[in-house]
Amino acid sequence: MIEEEKRTKAWIGDAVLALFAREWILKQTDISVKQRAEVFIQMTSNQFLSALGEPTAMEAEIGLVYESEGLQAAFDFIEGKFLPLFIKRRTKSKQPGSYRNKK
Repeated sequence: MIEEEKRTKAWIGDAVLALFAREWILKQTDISVKQRAEVFIQMTSNQFLSALGEPTAMEAEIGLVYESEGLQAAFDFIEGKFLPLFIKRRTKSKQPGSYRNKK
């Protein structure tokens, strides 16, 4: 895939990831209204995506799935590939003694 095409797919993938993240966050009873924006940023950031691969390539993968199979398939892809790592990191950061909790 040429760079321009990858960026185009990533632009779409970014939007799909954002929609998934917002819907997922709204379903979580342990995320307060005040925390939503921060969790959204964590879930869609290049820092998080880089744990799975090059961020633009990760978003492009989502975009490709969306364009070829539709929104639900893209959501299923995110849920299977991205969400487990996000939940693992989120759980780890909530543990007592985590440096992330010290502000």
